[in-house]
Amino acid sequence: MIDVTQQISAVRRHVGTRVLEAGEARVLTLSQSYDTDIKDLWDACTNVDRIPRWFLPVTGELRVGGQYQLTGNAGGTVERCDPPKSFAATWEYGGEVSWIEVRLSADPDGRARFELEHVAHVDDKRWAEFGPGAVGVGWDGMLMGLTLHLTSGGERVDPQEVIAFMMSPEGLGFVTSSSELWRDESIAAGTPADEANAAADRVTAFYTTPPES
Repeated sequence: MIDVTQQISAVRRHVGTRVLEAGEARVLTLSQSYDTDIKDLWDACTNVDRIPRWFLPVTGELRVGGQYQLTGNAGGTVERCDPPKSFAATWEYGGEVSWIEVRLSADPDGRARFELEHVAHVDDKRWAEFGPGAVGVGWDGMLMGLTLHLTSGGERVDPQEVIAFMMSPEGLGFVTSSSELWRDESIAAGTPADEANAAADRVTAFYTTPPES
């Protein structure tokens, strides 16, 4: 389905903090370059008919001030939009609100770079329990979907094939590698190594344990 080593290595990841009005927030940033131009990448990320081909079905109004809802996942409000460079929105899920910003740019080699920043208030207890991998692994999966979509000429990624892949040895290796790399970024950001390792173990177990039948 996909070269796991190549995909994992293609992504840049970073963990940091930012002070907002409500206090300090955690910031996760990840990016990947694609063999396409910014116009096509923008369309892949903002076209309501195209987003479900690689991510999730989406409803609502994808305009500034509009509300959106990803089926079975987060929803929110589009706060800013600067085509074809960036957009920002709230990310509302499980009664909590965080913020995302997507930025597109051209790499020196002519490829188009997708960068996602996710800002969230996470209390110390939850951070110690799960660390950045709690959401970082999911975002890595999103980038994998975008890779599959763009390398197939814009074709739809089959959700059933993705599910089967994620339960295969290659898919479990993808999740494990993602979790470990987010752990490394957490340590680089100042999290004690023993705490970051324990959190990564819990995240890996969550994503790799088959659901009870």
